Amino acid sequence: MKRHAIYFALALAGAAFTLQAAPLPAMPDPSLPVSHFITQVNADKSITYRLFAPDARRVSIVTGATPDSFVSHDMTKAADGVWTWKSEPMKPNLYEYYFDVDGFRSVDTGSRYQKPQRQVNTSLILVPGSILDDREVAHGDLRTLTYHSKALNAERRLYVWTPPGYSGTGDPLPVLYFYHGFGDSGLSAIDQGRIPQIMDNLLAEGKIKPMLVVVPDTETDIPEAVAENFPPQERRKTFYPLNAQAADKELMQDIIPLIDARFNVRNDADGRALAGLSQGGYQALVSGMNHLESFGWLATFSGVTTTTVPHAGVEAQLKQPDAINKQLRNFTVVVGEKDSVTGKDIAGLKSELEKQQIKFDYHQYPGLNHEMDVWRPAYAEFVQKLLDRKSVV
Repeated sequence: MKRHAIYFALALAGAAFTLQAAPLPAMPDPSLPVSHFITQVNADKSITYRLFAPDARRVSIVTGATPDSFVSHDMTKAADGVWTWKSEPMKPNLYEYYFDVDGFRSVDTGSRYQKPQRQVNTSLILVPGSILDDREVAHGDLRTLTYHSKALNAERRLYVWTPPGYSGTGDPLPVLYFYHGFGDSGLSAIDQGRIPQIMDNLLAEGKIKPMLVVVPDTETDIPEAVAENFPPQERRKTFYPLNAQAADKELMQDIIPLIDARFNVRNDADGRALAGLSQGGYQALVSGMNHLESFGWLATFSGVTTTTVPHAGVEAQLKQPDAINKQLRNFTVVVGEKDSVTGKDIAGLKSELEKQQIKFDYHQYPGLNHEMDVWRPAYAEFVQKLLDRKSVV
């Protein structure tokens, strides 16, 4: 009898808990089209930002690509629970934004275009009219390769862009290996960097030669170098060196042999380029200098450098300017004028290259910070140098 009483009491407690469950979120008016609730680009290239949040007390739209350029705009709430704010006409570009909902940072839940990050907190919107568009030209293919990395003892994934009409026959094609930045994923170079669109459009304009672009994952996620386990102030001290060493092994032992085996590509140094942005720029510098004989073209876009993350191999190679000048057909270094993240790194690298009389192309983007508005144009400029004899610095 006592046991039955206990069961009854537990059942009542469960019922009470069910009755106190939190309410489900409000749903939009089903009589209205979905377009009434979502962000859109208008005919004049202004953007109307929208968010359905009927119970929110305050909502703002935050535009800009870096904390230094973030601007918060208060949105206006309509009776149907839709918050809106309209921008002025915008220049053609791919823009970043997020919503501040009562102090909570939120992506645009009405958009499928999110910034490819390890922790997604930003949305993207394209204002058409630039090289970033999907134009009516011949399109290359974007392929996803999943492979076992012996160097990392893990299953890994990378992306390969092949030019229009690629069949694996004919003359072997050159390859560009491109590394993304910290906190992003390989898809960042694809979806936000717009590599497929840039390559398609430049090729259609006759500004580049056919080539493959390989985008590995910069983060190796080895147990001792998981990005999320390091506070920001510890990344340069511990995380970057450990991850760079692991990624370098993966590139040389797994990725390049995989691409050589699966695709009809050149395997000489003049037919192989290496580049990256931010943390990926450090990766390009580490692998490019440690395996100088394997690459003919090298670029770092706003990259971390040995100015703040020492690396014995890189530092030793930089003291051999004749070898670098003989090997590299082009060494490109770019940065935004107001870069508050790696500006010191690039300044230190530039000073060292000048001191050692190492030849390099340098481009500082006026008024810009640590952002895609530097890296997309820098990428487009760099790929136009590849295989161009005139680009030898």
